[in-house]
Amino acid sequence: MDTNNQNTLQDIKQTIVIEAPIQKVWDKVSTAEGIAAWFMPNDFQPEVGHEFHLQSPFGPSPCKVIEIDAPHRLSFTWDTDGWVVSFILKELGDKTEFTLIHGGWKHPDTILPKPNEKSSIIRERMSGGWSGLIKKLGKVVEN
Repeated sequence: MDTNNQNTLQDIKQTIVIEAPIQKVWDKVSTAEGIAAWFMPNDFQPEVGHEFHLQSPFGPSPCKVIEIDAPHRLSFTWDTDGWVVSFILKELGDKTEFTLIHGGWKHPDTILPKPNEKSSIIRERMSGGWSGLIKKLGKVVEN
């Protein structure tokens, strides 16, 4: 029996320190061109309420910008399953701490329609994917 009464999966949270000033990192996480360089093709615009699409392997995913606090935080809804993705930047002198949070996960056994797999399987796969993506972000920014 589940003793903590938690029916949803934990957020994915990953952090990396990038050898670049915060503005340089912000430019790669808050513009369509920057996001495409390390994540997915998109038609993002840095405006709260802007609806855009990420071109995922399962087709276009509808997204909406829900928070911008330049150059420290950007959040958007992703797809139709209640996901929220946040990019959090913290200035560390001439370096930047970048944290990604992917929340809004459902019960582990909930079947997600597009991939037609359990939420727990997709979360595990995406956690690994995010790990590679934030490393790619670091390389894109540092080059």
